[in-house]
Amino acid sequence: MSTFGAPPAGNPNALTPGDCCVPQPGNDGISCLKWSPTANILVSGNWDGGLRCWQVHEQGGQIQAMPAAQVNHPNNAPVLSACISADGTKVFSGGCDKAVRMYQLGQAPPNNVPFQIGTHDQPVKGVGYIRSSNLVVSGGWDSKLKFWDQRQQQPVGVFDLPERVYDLDVHENLLVVATAGRHIIEYDCSGQPREHSRVTALHKYQSRCISCFPDSKGFAVGSIEGRVAVHYLENGAGKQSFTFKCHRQESSVYAVNGIAFHPVHGTFATVGSDEAVNFWDKDIKSRIYSFTETKRPISCAAFNNQGNLFAYASSYDWSKGSSNVPQGNEIFIHKVKDDEILSKNRNVSGHNR
Repeated sequence: MSTFGAPPAGNPNALTPGDCCVPQPGNDGISCLKWSPTANILVSGNWDGGLRCWQVHEQGGQIQAMPAAQVNHPNNAPVLSACISADGTKVFSGGCDKAVRMYQLGQAPPNNVPFQIGTHDQPVKGVGYIRSSNLVVSGGWDSKLKFWDQRQQQPVGVFDLPERVYDLDVHENLLVVATAGRHIIEYDCSGQPREHSRVTALHKYQSRCISCFPDSKGFAVGSIEGRVAVHYLENGAGKQSFTFKCHRQESSVYAVNGIAFHPVHGTFATVGSDEAVNFWDKDIKSRIYSFTETKRPISCAAFNNQGNLFAYASSYDWSKGSSNVPQGNEIFIHKVKDDEILSKNRNVSGHNR
């Protein structure tokens, strides 16, 4: 039991005192957090080259996390992105070794290095899994989007992009890619993936993160200047694309490091360089809940498939360069309450009253 995460007593980097502090989070910055779609298994990617997994459950009313596995990209090359297959058996990752890799959960790979299924000419910044076709999609700083079937090391499809990939996300048959230059490219992945449309992000500065709506009817993009753009694929009555300011403190502006949608209610979390976490409702254009600021930037976050657990990383995001780097990296798991993620104008099923 000593290896299980325990709720920290007054940990200044946790959102609430009861949040589970995940053990063995790694020795360098945490770039991504992903939950399995089939079980409470949490996966992280780190700048130390590690890809780590934990089994998470509740015991005695407390959330607990047990280290389950760790594999590493070669030469400690930073892991920049990860995703999990629809059946929860495989983890895919991309990073600074320019490779797309696959790890079969529960099976130790040779030399503890995940199997390479693809490659780019530059670091791989984003990976995603397309359930309908069982394809893995990867986007790199080589301005390429590639699709892989896991059984061969040649892509089954390649798209040229206008710029380097900064982030991508997949939900059902919607794939969205955010690149440098504020380009957003939308793809329809029903059948053979094909480009649907291109738009320019509504915010005025560099995009940093992107996330699909749970109903696949749009997406949200976070920028380096403390602003989120909410884009609908089809504008309609009450569904007009818009932007809003967040992660700002008086005259200071901070990057939005991550956007995580709640899988049930469609509300969402933003995390930022200002050490803050906020929950929002896009339908009524309102903030639902704001947590007390932590003592480190929040680099990434994710809700589990049921929406009752929220994982977040207290980790340096390099927003201030190499000076005054805060020590340590931690991952926490917060048990989500209805009044935090559900606005008063919604009922518990997630539909507007």
